[in-house]
Amino acid sequence: MTQLHCYVPDDVAEKAQRKAKAAGMSVSRYLAELVKRDTGASEGWPDGYFDLFGKWEGAPLERPPQGQFEERPELE
Repeated sequence: MTQLHCYVPDDVAEKAQRKAKAAGMSVSRYLAELVKRDTGASEGWPDGYFDLFGKWEGAPLERPPQGQFEERPELE
């Protein structure tokens, strides 16, 4: 993975640090996510996305009763 370096004003760095902390990320990861989003690199399906299908490990999913169909007048 390539490492990039940049310089920003102190107030911008402080804001980025606060935003990263609020997002539960390191500043490096937070900035990397911003760059990916801005460059469109995050578009498309994530790696391994389709491998997740059929992997549900919780309780069986059940659809609750949907009630009766409503009756509508015929169109002419």
